[in-house]
Amino acid sequence: GTGGLGAVLARHLVTERGVRHLVLAGRRGPDAPGAGELAAELAGRGAEVTLAVCDVSDPDAVGRLFAAVPAEHPVTAVVHTAGTLDDGLVESLTEERLSAVLRPKADAVWHLHRATRDLDLAAFVVFSSLAGTTGAPGQANYAAANAFLDAVARLRRDAGLPGLSLGWGPWVPTGGMTGALAEQDLERMSRSGTPPLTAEQGLALFDAALAQPRAAVLPARLDLAALRGRG
Repeated sequence: GTGGLGAVLARHLVTERGVRHLVLAGRRGPDAPGAGELAAELAGRGAEVTLAVCDVSDPDAVGRLFAAVPAEHPVTAVVHTAGTLDDGLVESLTEERLSAVLRPKADAVWHLHRATRDLDLAAFVVFSSLAGTTGAPGQANYAAANAFLDAVARLRRDAGLPGLSLGWGPWVPTGGMTGALAEQDLERMSRSGTPPLTAEQGLALFDAALAQPRAAVLPARLDLAALRGRG
């Protein structure tokens, strides 16, 4: 995608990791806010960028997305960064509220897995959350979606395929999902023992995670003193 962490990562892939061909897929494609500017910026840095309209939670749309990739530039890596929140107590989570959070993560990653399992990929990376491992108040749906992502990464590794799930702690707001965080949210996270990552810290952890052998890791800042204080 082109919003929030997707844009941050796209810049990193081009400027620091030498990627020269990118397909940035999202439900709004080139009509997403900032998408055109991001594509132009990356093109100015030497990359060829395609802005694709694709609801990745729809398996048919995913199939069309991969079918449109030119043979001269086959898909060699997949990175999924999307996610959405709809927090609430468990008893308030209707089927619709569960689906709203599960579809862009669990459904989407499963369809990407099925679409690429016969491709010669160098990497299959999904952005999960610390909530999938530790849980989070009011986020049962989000925790479940991210736990599923961790399981898909392990499933792929067990099948001899590349798979890496990054269970991120919070990031300093960068737009998209994290852009809605207010200053009091960041302060609350810090008090709870998980201060947010800066973009520089997050990208350094992304690179480090790619170089290690585990299927699921938790790149996050932990304030051990604050965590001990919680008992």
